[in-house]
Amino acid sequence: MSALEVTGAPATPPAPAADLAVEVRDLHKRYGKFVALDGMDLTIPNGSIFGLIGPNGAGKTTTFAILASLLKPTSGSVAVLGLDPARHAREVRKVMGYMPDGLGVYSDLDVDEYLRFFAASYRVPKASWDDLLEGLLELVGLRAKREARVDSLSRGMKQRLSLARALLHDPTLLILDEPASGLDPRARAELRTLLLQLATMGKTIVISSHILSELEDVCTDIAIMQAGKVLTSGPASEISGRLAGGRRLRARFADGSSEEHDVADEAEQAALLRSLATDDQRVLVEFVRLGGGLEELFLTLTEDADR
Repeated sequence: MSALEVTGAPATPPAPAADLAVEVRDLHKRYGKFVALDGMDLTIPNGSIFGLIGPNGAGKTTTFAILASLLKPTSGSVAVLGLDPARHAREVRKVMGYMPDGLGVYSDLDVDEYLRFFAASYRVPKASWDDLLEGLLELVGLRAKREARVDSLSRGMKQRLSLARALLHDPTLLILDEPASGLDPRARAELRTLLLQLATMGKTIVISSHILSELEDVCTDIAIMQAGKVLTSGPASEISGRLAGGRRLRARFADGSSEEHDVADEAEQAALLRSLATDDQRVLVEFVRLGGGLEELFLTLTEDADR
């Protein structure tokens, strides 16, 4: 049994449509006259690292709270691994790990006590606690901090502890709301590595962040939100190429020469790289994209939506 496998884990939920981990259709959430979600549609493939991008107030946290069964929608349909969170909250919480934007840690406990408290809350069999906690702390890089008080940890360590808490019951789906918020560059790089490692373990990961370059490096799929709606969604590479109108690349060679090329998509980019590396007599030393990327795309789309 792996460190994350839990004896007596819940039965596998019904298979969602079209191999989707999450399916949201025409979702609305209103607070009086304020509209937080306005007919939102979203599909998240199983096994993806899915980035939800949007400015403050776009509806990302509201969406996550509904998926996690903490908030009921005003109208619309939601399926999380084939389950409706509003009707099957207990079942959804068994297959989902939720890491909210707030750390939600108890500073008067040490790391070991903190995780044991939540293991009991998740009803993880007590006989598995020692091996489970050992494996989780190794996974998130906190093994040496097992006896440290939570209030002595850095913000990055607290974020990793919160992630360990979300993984205690070996969920299929992870919802991470702004996990990189407030982290220094080293901690963000460590988080990115950890997310990729979790993806190789078969987890579907949904993550929101304002640090767009970090999402671009790690996400297989993205959705861009504005004012409670999804403006676009799909594989990250396809969206970037389709909506940014292709891409411009610069090749630099060992003799000091350089040249720029326009390509329409990743297939053309790959073909160009092969040609420059194998057919060109010059030695290729740099091949980079100029501009574009998620940040430029995000700004373009949200500016258009505001207009």
